[in-house]
Amino acid sequence: MILASIESNPFLLKFVTIALGIVLVGLFLRMLKQTHVIIYIITGVIVGPHVLGLVSDAELISSLGSLGLILLLFFIGMEISLKNLVANWKISVIGTVLQVIFSVLAVWLIGEYYNWTLARVLTLGFVISLSSTAVIVKLLQDSGEIDEPIGQNVLGILLAQDVLIVPMLILLSYVSGKPTTTTEVALQIVGGVLIAVLMGYLLHKKTIRLPFHKFIKKDHELQVFFAFGLCFGFSALTGFFGLSTALGAFVAGIFVATAKSTSWFHNSLFSLKVIFVALFFISVGMLINVHFLWDNLFVILSLVIIILLANNLINTLIMRSFKMSWHDSIYAGALLSQIGEFSFVIGNLAYFNEIITDHGYQLIIAVISLTLLLSPIWINLSKRLTKYPNQDSTTP
Repeated sequence: MILASIESNPFLLKFVTIALGIVLVGLFLRMLKQTHVIIYIITGVIVGPHVLGLVSDAELISSLGSLGLILLLFFIGMEISLKNLVANWKISVIGTVLQVIFSVLAVWLIGEYYNWTLARVLTLGFVISLSSTAVIVKLLQDSGEIDEPIGQNVLGILLAQDVLIVPMLILLSYVSGKPTTTTEVALQIVGGVLIAVLMGYLLHKKTIRLPFHKFIKKDHELQVFFAFGLCFGFSALTGFFGLSTALGAFVAGIFVATAKSTSWFHNSLFSLKVIFVALFFISVGMLINVHFLWDNLFVILSLVIIILLANNLINTLIMRSFKMSWHDSIYAGALLSQIGEFSFVIGNLAYFNEIITDHGYQLIIAVISLTLLLSPIWINLSKRLTKYPNQDSTTP
């Protein structure tokens, strides 16, 4: 009977496999004081299609994992100060634009030697310019630095990158000869204006009251569904307007924070957040093709080291230009040095539009995945070398 139930529900055994994999890998790596991010990614590598092949539905895990990024941004929205975030808009906006420009220029200089097309230069420049919201927010939360000035500055840049992903995709579509329609552009503009208006209203109002507040605060089960609906409802709206769904969740979190109801929202969705964030990083690990990695090990490792160093340097100089101390600037540069999860989207679009070859696409996936995997180690190393305060905080 039990075997028949498992066979009738093939996903059951796969999720049990993932859970056991996390426990076994986690017990070993936690003894080595590694973060949960590394545990999840390595678990994905091991159980994924390229090693043991115990879980081969990478697309399903990735889809579920994307919910983790949405929940993560929802929780961050509940915890940050909108007033402080707006006050640091110069670092967020100007810093992000400079980061993208310098990244594209660096790739352009290399592309001149190899005679790359403008589309390929922009693709690779955009790919390396985006940092990982999921990794960095998780590390800042674990280290307790999310509310500190450096955490707020880095978070502001990450959110600005999430907004810039839209014009990046539009530009790549145009240079590849497959432009975005006028309707899509109009929707994105309308969506951006609506978010700006809502943020302005929340900043001015300071405190709002949630509908049905008196009834919901007494019913835990209704709280779960209300919180779930609010989080993913905002995400669905921004998705409809062609904007980042994670950005919508962040706005929902700020909305909840303004209503002064973060405690029961946190209690209702925290367990779901842990599960889906884990699935997100597991899906990253499942993308790593160990055989391709081994066959191209020298090239991939060289690119990973060069990108980590280059991004660290670019972001350090940008932060320093905003009068941050050298310690803070170097640490912020390390936090933003990896390539982010939205770069997978850019790489996929470029591959679909034939801007890059299959080999180039596999190379992008491998490099992005490894920078995500090595990011916690790189950040901790940066802390130790610069003797940054609480240098062990990234490995709780």
